[in-house]
Amino acid sequence: MTPEEHARAAADLLQAERTGDQIGLLSLRHPEMGMDDAYEVQNAIYHQKLAEGRRVIGWKIGLTSKAMQYALNIDIPDSGILFDDMAFENGGTVPAGRFIQPRIEAEIAFVMKSAVGGENVSRDVIISATDYVAPAIEILDTRIQRQDPETGKVRTVFDTISDNAANAGIVLGSERHAIDAFDLRWVGALTFRNGEIEETGLGAGVLNDPVESVVWLARRMAQYGQSVEPGQVILSGSFIRPVECPPGTEIHTDFGPFGAVDINFA
Repeated sequence: MTPEEHARAAADLLQAERTGDQIGLLSLRHPEMGMDDAYEVQNAIYHQKLAEGRRVIGWKIGLTSKAMQYALNIDIPDSGILFDDMAFENGGTVPAGRFIQPRIEAEIAFVMKSAVGGENVSRDVIISATDYVAPAIEILDTRIQRQDPETGKVRTVFDTISDNAANAGIVLGSERHAIDAFDLRWVGALTFRNGEIEETGLGAGVLNDPVESVVWLARRMAQYGQSVEPGQVILSGSFIRPVECPPGTEIHTDFGPFGAVDINFA
């Protein structure tokens, strides 16, 4: 893909976000596109949002579970950018029409107290740089079709990455914990939709340890000249399958002693 094609794809995705009308698969429009192209499209979205006055509040990591990697035929996670207008209050309500096809995932969030960067970032560096960890919900949306209606082709990881890794929102629980207060591999979540259990999972589903997920992010960002800044939030990856959230959905995620997070969709 050319720089002009990256910019056009980004503009189309931003238009889809504004209007609620999904675009077709970029991987179908550009069958030659690869991982670098996908991140270039995401980067173009990043620069446009900054130009519109948005502020980066953190980063999300996706595709950390083996099940999701197998489904998309890849062997590495992906990442996206959290902007200030994506933050929702715990127990709050997402306005009707805000998203196209919202879904949620349960995650452990890392809030950083110092900057992290470089290709040789270690586990110990991440632990030292973390201010606290907290229960969280990530809201997903897709500005790009999940499947092409004519060919039946499903979206690829390149489509997802281009679409800011399907990132749409974040809800932080009120609990704050030192990073060593829990074995994060054993932090679990029960996810309820409208009072009925939908999904369960353990932190170990995220690369066997959510800390390793943040290590991966810091190293990947270094390849693009980026770094994690103090105060930023890192969504380390979901350990449940995405839960669909049509209008009228009430979500409650019970992380046991780790906390709880709630979000409603009008």
